[in-house]
Amino acid sequence: MLSSIKKYKALLFIGLFVVIFTSCGGGSDDVEVMEDPTNLVFEASIVGQDSTHPYGDGSGTVIFSFSANNTSLYKVNLGNGETLESSSNSLTYTYVGGGTNTYNVYISAYNGSKFISTNISITVKVNTNLLWSDEFNYTGSPDSGKWNYNIGRGNNGWGNGEEQYYTDRYENVKVENGHLIITAKKENYEGANYTSTRLLTQGKFDFTYGTIEIKAKLPSGGGTWPALWLLGSNINTVGWPACGEIDIMEHVGNNQGTVQSAMHTPSSYGGTVNHGSQFLDDVSTEFHIYAVEWTSEKMIFSVDGVEHYTYNPSTKDSSTWPYDLDHFIILNIAMGGSFGGTIDPNFVSSTMEIDYVRVYQ
Repeated sequence: MLSSIKKYKALLFIGLFVVIFTSCGGGSDDVEVMEDPTNLVFEASIVGQDSTHPYGDGSGTVIFSFSANNTSLYKVNLGNGETLESSSNSLTYTYVGGGTNTYNVYISAYNGSKFISTNISITVKVNTNLLWSDEFNYTGSPDSGKWNYNIGRGNNGWGNGEEQYYTDRYENVKVENGHLIITAKKENYEGANYTSTRLLTQGKFDFTYGTIEIKAKLPSGGGTWPALWLLGSNINTVGWPACGEIDIMEHVGNNQGTVQSAMHTPSSYGGTVNHGSQFLDDVSTEFHIYAVEWTSEKMIFSVDGVEHYTYNPSTKDSSTWPYDLDHFIILNIAMGGSFGGTIDPNFVSSTMEIDYVRVYQ
């Protein structure tokens, strides 16, 4: 009997020890300690961005990518007053408002109440409404619903002593592989020693104010004179230069690489003083975007988003600013003349390729 009582007391002691040890051992009631977020990485990819579109394709869309250790939530301050949250590692956002703008974008990676932050700066282009375009996504002759032609030599070589005869022949102009191709050739044709093409939207499309972009690769060779430009639609009633002329881009093969923009008005025409330029060493081997932003106050000329000239006369009247009326588009290659200069005797042919023409408003 005494032995049984001793065994009972021993078992009771062991049970109490186990209960006390278990109660003091921590277990599931411990408070979890949150770790600090670390190694925050933040990147932005602007949709359509490449060497000729440094600020994107004009859609304003940006893909943000981010990662961090010990993180359950990201908050992105988009630099325009809006903040978005994400529990994934990416976020797509489209900026609005028009124009080219720079945003300082901040991101914070959270783990509970703990967080780390960083930021990046992005410059994004947002186009306004596309008013008119030709993407040249077809094969054959240029779209007759959009383009007309000047045929012949015009008045004294279109007024500049040029030597080409403009035609609408397939040998001089065609659309192929997504590009408009204008070819200047050395050949005897209708009394001229050279042929080329001059396309224009006169009678089919004109506009007042907006942004026009033309993505083009230019011809080469002494005497070539490609031009992307606008003329006032009232030229047949008021004449030139009263109608106004806007030269988005002119290039002279005798000055390879220098692209110029110029304004011709009654106050300054012919050898106008209103011009600006920049140099690119690959204008005849690579495509570039030549553009002018035209408002009621000024003209801003650029290549690939890099501005090189602004026309903004302090006094705006019919002499300095015939630019409150419609203008139409002209694309051409001239040969020689007062600006093109001496034609290389070894010149045979050269082309201007245009990927698209777009007008935004």
